Amino acid sequence: MTVWRTYYHLVWATCDRLPLITSAVEAELYDYLGGKSRSLNCPIHALGGVIDHIHLVVSIPPSLAIAAYAKQIKGSSSRFMNQLSLEQQFAWQREYAVFSLGSKQLDQAVAYVQNQKEHHAQGTIIRTLEPNACR
Repeated sequence: MTVWRTYYHLVWATCDRLPLITSAVEAELYDYLGGKSRSLNCPIHALGGVIDHIHLVVSIPPSLAIAAYAKQIKGSSSRFMNQLSLEQQFAWQREYAVFSLGSKQLDQAVAYVQNQKEHHAQGTIIRTLEPNACR
């Protein structure tokens, strides 16, 4: 039995920071991301965001490269979103940010991600954890 404990905080935005993650589609997107991540054997510890970007805290096994995980989850979720009746085409920015976490940082990262809307409303975001515009 292989044992692993890896924790990553990933962040990415919609292309051009368009406000596409509306309350009408947010739950569907998050459900899809959770299911896709589970299918890759990558448990999500926290998932949250605002209208133009998401954060997730996830465990990725050593057998799967972080870049492969990001490519699969971003690509498939973009296709999923474009199957919904949106007013405009959905796309993620090409880039993403990833931060490795130790087990002692996990609870803090989970709390930050789960409270994204409040952090943005109150201006208490951590600038280094927020995505840039699409390139």
